[in-house]
Amino acid sequence: MNKTFKWILVAALSGFLFGFDTVVISGANLPIKELWSTGPVFHGFFIMSMALWGTVIGALFGAFPTNKFGRKKTLTLIGLFFFVSAVGSALATDPFTFSFFRFVGGIAVGISSIAAPIYISEIASPTNRGSLGVLYQFSLVFGILIAFLSNYLLNGFGGENDWRWMLGVEAIPALLYFALTLTIPYSPRWLILFKRDDAKGIEVLKQIYADEDQLARTFKEIKNAQNTSVGEDKLFVKKFKKTILIVFFISFFNQLSGINFILYYAPEILEMGGFAAKESLFNSVIIGLTNVIFTFIGMILIDRLGRRQLLIIGSIGYIISLSGVASSFYFEWSPQLIAIFIFAFIASHAVGQGTIIWVFISEVFPNRIRAIGQSFGVGVHWVFAALITLVGPLVIDLYKINPWPIFTFFAFMMLLQLLFSIFFMPETKGKSLEEINLRLNKKIQPQK
Repeated sequence: MNKTFKWILVAALSGFLFGFDTVVISGANLPIKELWSTGPVFHGFFIMSMALWGTVIGALFGAFPTNKFGRKKTLTLIGLFFFVSAVGSALATDPFTFSFFRFVGGIAVGISSIAAPIYISEIASPTNRGSLGVLYQFSLVFGILIAFLSNYLLNGFGGENDWRWMLGVEAIPALLYFALTLTIPYSPRWLILFKRDDAKGIEVLKQIYADEDQLARTFKEIKNAQNTSVGEDKLFVKKFKKTILIVFFISFFNQLSGINFILYYAPEILEMGGFAAKESLFNSVIIGLTNVIFTFIGMILIDRLGRRQLLIIGSIGYIISLSGVASSFYFEWSPQLIAIFIFAFIASHAVGQGTIIWVFISEVFPNRIRAIGQSFGVGVHWVFAALITLVGPLVIDLYKINPWPIFTFFAFMMLLQLLFSIFFMPETKGKSLEEINLRLNKKIQPQK
């Protein structure tokens, strides 16, 4: 295992904590609702979506520590936040204290989704940046799987305190991750562009590129991009209009697929379909396993087929699977069929949007504003994630007899995503970060 892969793997492990933290609440959802007798509005805002509002704050302001203190130090800080959140949530004695510590974990998730993809994109080479970038998503969905599995295994472990064990166990990987981040170097592009330390930047580049010509070429590209971007520290200018719109729609459609709605409320949705509570938790584990398997497939394909092609494939899968879930509820088909269509939905997300989103957003913005651009894209993603999770209990309560309209709406949104991916989505595979910026924002035509 070479040094670069080890560094990227450590950064990607923040995705594990991201995935675990965001989904572990699904096992605690119903027990907390019964314990504190929370109504739909209170439960949706304070219990289920509070972590996501923390994520929004972390995403919107995460560019500051990522640029000011560096990608490395920011990743270390994230580990501490996850640890505090896990312990605090598990020991909470009232819904407000619980919400506060979930909010802290959400901040860590938001900053993680900025710092980790950026660090990985700035360490990886153009030829394998896609597959290495997907390690973050793979780690994320592995965290989701472990959260579902942990919830299933801990169900009945501590009686009425099961949910406390479910949330508290995250403290162990959080401490391990914190220790590992102390062993990785700073990003070479951050050292060169923000610290103005070419010597240290070159030292890191030497560990990434064994070939001296490639090293010299990469350093030259970084310096050239630096020279042409002097004074270009603002995101919302006409020059970047196209990039901003593309990133907005990638992030918007990611959440309007219904992915967080299904992940957060999977046990409840499956119970509405006819499964018993224990069966619902077990099927949630299958959802997590499906997510891991198809994310791995996406990781293999992203540098072969490209980002755009995977989004098209995923969109088609979304439309078929979501239409299947809606039809199953509408025509009252068997619970097993509902579960199969949900598994197909998860597979479509994993190989499409789930694989490309963090990689793509971290690629398309110029070096100087990459963190700010990442913050914008991730912020859009998490605002819609929080809104959908917030209204989740209300929508479920409204359609608790038959929720087919919910999935019909998501299927329609994925039809729009398919049109976007066919007609507007650019391809970034195999290009350096600097080259992507030139072609996308300055309309330089590809060489033939």
